[in-house]
This record gives sequence, C-alpha cells and structure tokens, in this order.
Amino acid sequence: MESFDALILARMQFAANITFHILFPTISIALGWFLIFFKTRFLSTGQVHWMAAYQFWIKIFALTFAIGAVSGITMSFQFGTNWPGFMNTVGNVAGPLLAYEVLTAFFLEATMLGIMLFGRGRVSEWVHTLATWLVAFGTTASAFWILALDSWMQTPSGFEMIDGKAYVLSWFDVIFNPSFPFRMIHMLLASGLTVAFLVAGLSAFRWLKGDRSQEIQATLRVGVWVAAVLIPIQILVGDLHGLNTLAHQPAKLAAMEGIWHTEKGVGAVLFAIPDAETQSNHYEIAIPKLASLYLTHDINGEIKGVSAFGEDHPPVGPVFWAFRIMVGVGLLMLGVSWWSVRQLRGQAPPSTYLAKGLALMSFAGWFAVVPGWYVTEIGRQPWLVYGVLRTADAASDVATGNIAASLAMYLVLYAVLLAAYVTTVFYLAKKAAMDALDDADDIGDLDGELSHA
Repeated sequence: MESFDALILARMQFAANITFHILFPTISIALGWFLIFFKTRFLSTGQVHWMAAYQFWIKIFALTFAIGAVSGITMSFQFGTNWPGFMNTVGNVAGPLLAYEVLTAFFLEATMLGIMLFGRGRVSEWVHTLATWLVAFGTTASAFWILALDSWMQTPSGFEMIDGKAYVLSWFDVIFNPSFPFRMIHMLLASGLTVAFLVAGLSAFRWLKGDRSQEIQATLRVGVWVAAVLIPIQILVGDLHGLNTLAHQPAKLAAMEGIWHTEKGVGAVLFAIPDAETQSNHYEIAIPKLASLYLTHDINGEIKGVSAFGEDHPPVGPVFWAFRIMVGVGLLMLGVSWWSVRQLRGQAPPSTYLAKGLALMSFAGWFAVVPGWYVTEIGRQPWLVYGVLRTADAASDVATGNIAASLAMYLVLYAVLLAAYVTTVFYLAKKAAMDALDDADDIGDLDGELSHA
C-alpha cells in the first residue's frame, strides 16, 4: 500500500506541475505571433493604435513568459526526484530532445526578449522587429521539441531496446513519430485559440470600462476573427488526431468514447456515467452507429472496447469526461466566435451582452487545453512510454509523506500564483482603459480650449 500511495501521489504531483505550467506556454506560443502582427501592421500603415496594442500585449507576454519559464524548471527536477526510472530507461532519447529545446529555443527567446522589451528606441526599428520575430519563432521551436518528446512517449519509434535501455536508431523517426504531426498542429491551433479569446476578452473588458479607442476596436476584431477561422480547422485536425489515436493507441480511444466491449456499428456516446466495476455506462445517451462511421468510415465498422486490452488500459472515467469537456468548450468557442463576427460586421460596436460574454471567456482556452492534456496523458496509462515503460516501473522510492508534503506546497503555491496572474492581467487591462479615458479627456479639453480661443 505504501508504494501504491506514493505512486499515486507522485502522479498527482507531476499532474499539478504540468497543469500549471502548460497554461503559460499555451499563451506565449501564439501571443508572440500576435505581437508580430500588431508590429507589422504599425510599420505598414503608420497607424499608432497598432503600436499601442503591441505595447499593451508585450506586457502580458513578458509576465506569461516569466511564469512559464520558472514553472518549467520545476518539472525538470521531478524527472530526477520522482521518476528516476524514466531517464534511466529512455534518457538517451529524452535527454537530447530536452537539451535541443534549451539550446535552440529557450536561449534564443531569453536573449531576444530583452531587446523586444527594452530595445525600442535604443536599436533601429528593423532590429527591434527582428527580435520580436525571433522570440515568436523561439516559442514555437520550444513547442516543437517538447511535443516531439511527448509524442514519442505516446507513439515511440526510431529506437531499439538493449539491456533495458532505449538507443536511437533514427532521430528523424524519433522526432517525426506517427502522432507528432497531429499533436503539433493540434497544440499550435489550441494556443492560437487561447490567445484569440484572451485578446478578444481583455479588449471587451476594456470596452466595458469605457475604452473606445481605435486600439480596442482593432484588437477586439482581430481576436474574434482569428478564433472564428481557427476553430473549424481545429475541429478537423482533432478528428484526424482521433483517427491516429485509433490506429496507435486504441485503448485510449476506447476510453475517450466510453466503449467497453468490442462491437460493430458502435454508437457515439454523448452522455453517460462510466462504471469500471460493471464495465458499462449508466444513463447512456448515444447516437446509434455514429462512432463507427466517423472512426472507421463504415457505419458497421468494428471498434475494440476497453475490455479487449485486459489491464493495459487507462481509467475510463477521467479520460471520458475530460474529452467531453474539451469538445464542449470547443463547440462553445465555435458558437461565440461566429456570433461575435456576425455582431461586429462592418464597424458595429459590440453590444454590452457581447462584451460581457467575451470578457467572461477571456481564459476559455485554458478550459479546453487542460482537459485535452488530461486525455493525452491519462489516456496513455498504465504506460509512461507507450508499450515500453510502465509508469509504476519508473517511479522513485521517495516516502509517501515527503511526496504528500511537497504536493501540498505546490498546490498552495500554484493557486496563489494563478490568482495573482489572472488578477494582474485584468489590472493591466483596467489601467490601460483608464489611461485611454484620461487621454480622451485631455484631447477633449484641448479641443474645447481651441474652440474657445
């Protein structure tokens, strides 16, 4: 029981760390490219409101990057403290990929970030713009290497096992493993949607605070248009990713769909309460044969159920519900973004209801990304590296009490930091709105004085 409890606590601790960490790269990856858009629009049009947008959002980027970088270091420590078996077994694969991320991405971001934040006016405009490009490229390159490793853990290839250790046969096959293209595109689109709703939401929040500047009208429209374009693409990519999962991780797919037993003509379960003891779904609401149709392209296609995999399957309940939360939030994003585009056609200002709705959905992307990562990571269980290394075999022998104490510390710290981050973001938005109102009042006063004169 001691080792079992320690294993569960170690998994919970890593889950807490990765849940907190993933929130911030999800923003910084796409926000860098939004900054590029704002800067190039300013350079091409000379319209100062694009530079105002750049100067506001670079503050959000800097705050996000700082927390993301620090929280990422914490995860690296846990490979040694809680999961020594991971590096002992597959360190020849994981170690170089993590090193490539630091050498080719993190150093680039960290170096160019200083120029991007403090260099304007001290270096030429083109150098400052180049620094912004390189930071944006660095965030994407960082995602490339991290997702290459995570994808390899899901669908390992390009290696051989010798004396219980993995040795690389082909780095190309390791990096571009079967699930990598789908996972990479899926994550980049998720990041784009997260930032699109954040930009639209904070712009709507500033609008509600009385900011009627050109900056707000421009960024509000950019946010909703990007979201409206990306979400249908994300749905298509998600479907292709599901087919890839069916081919390479059928146990995960069965848990996602709530399919307990191998069947033909399987229905798509919309709602159910999975019961692991009876291997059945209670209160099931399903559309007959639809799952077979979209997974096998055959209305009577056969899909393996969870029971076909013996003990080698993930816990169904968490994967089943996480998948539905992700899909549900995605459909909400689709509806809100398309409704927003319709409401904002032409130069129409946002209604109060629309602005409030967008402001409430500022961090909607997080509510899709987190359950999406739970589907990915919990769905891989009981494997740490699918079919190669079991999670239990990689865990350390750290005492249960020590893990529990550090887990509690992490949870408190992360709750405080998350609350501080969200509060600071809205504070910056409110302050920017107040500054815009003061500027408008100053212009009004000057106009009045000139008219009187």
